[in-house]
Amino acid sequence: MLLEYAAIALFIIVATAIGFIAIGLGNFFGPRSSTEIKAMPYESGMDPIGPGTRRLPVRFYLIAVLFILFDIEVVFFLPWAIVFRQLGWFGLVEMFIFIIILLVGYFYAWKKGALEWE
Repeated sequence: MLLEYAAIALFIIVATAIGFIAIGLGNFFGPRSSTEIKAMPYESGMDPIGPGTRRLPVRFYLIAVLFILFDIEVVFFLPWAIVFRQLGWFGLVEMFIFIIILLVGYFYAWKKGALEWE
């Protein structure tokens, strides 16, 4: 029974070995000299102004999470569309309930100002 998993184990071992070999070759043959100029951040050929990192407002993360949430929920439309005729009225009603729940969440986020970008 374990013989069936031998190909998978071999594949994982070979992939891991290739990864380590590639990193090792890069470290072995790659350049090692680091200067202050090479360590500077680079932006479109201009000298950077201010720090390289900035704090982003929480609103950015909130909009990103809401986008991912609604985007992933929309993925559920494809399997439903494929088996739509087999589900009949039950599937149609269930999808309408799903869409209503999505719209309630969307309007709640909209009324709370989560989608406002300033």
